[in-house]
Amino acid sequence: MATETEEPTQPTLTVDELATRAGVTVRTIRFYSTRGLLPPPVIGARRVGRYGPDHLSRLALIEELQHQGMTLAAIERYLEQLPPDLSAQDLAIHRALVASWAPESAEEVPRSELERRAGRPLSDQDVDRLAAMGVLDRGSVPDAFRLDGGLLRLGVELLDVPIAHETILASRTVLLEHSRAAAHELTRLFRDEVWNPYRERESDPDHVAAMKSLSAHMQPMVIQALVTAFQRSLREELREAFGADGR
Repeated sequence: MATETEEPTQPTLTVDELATRAGVTVRTIRFYSTRGLLPPPVIGARRVGRYGPDHLSRLALIEELQHQGMTLAAIERYLEQLPPDLSAQDLAIHRALVASWAPESAEEVPRSELERRAGRPLSDQDVDRLAAMGVLDRGSVPDAFRLDGGLLRLGVELLDVPIAHETILASRTVLLEHSRAAAHELTRLFRDEVWNPYRERESDPDHVAAMKSLSAHMQPMVIQALVTAFQRSLREELREAFGADGR
């Protein structure tokens, strides 16, 4: 297991607190740990294991992958292919993109429930920033909000980043435009190079079975490839712009 560290970001959650925050049981956490889906806790005072944001984000990603219908073995393969040094923010981005493939699941919640899920009080400015990120919209009655739960955790983490409201809106526009263009090109490529040839070979049982397997794993594979490529490109751009490694 990991040893205690003096880093200021040292994990502080016990296994019971982690289970409560993640909405799972302690038994589930320990089961995931034995399968290698969760990294070991940091060992603190009295030999008590402590967990942090990376554990919480990884649990949220596992939950989302399960909601997408992936088996535990498929989730293990997905997580094994992720870079080992991903931060909690990186994992939250993966989860948000995985959730974006799911059917529309926004729900209307009162402000008290919104703050409970966010894990902190939210000012009106915080709410405006979350709305600008596309995390929520104001509901049909005062102090009610239509919430995209898959984006909430990432949005809350970004609240403390010193970015102007206008910059968030501009960034969202850039991301939407380019993601739609990528989705359009990937769909065209899949249609022309995969789907149309498949329709011509529907009589081949082996080819049909291969296509069904590809379809079941297509979305997670594409998401993982897009996130990895974007993270690498962003780090390169930041390195060139600011002489840093982008971390």
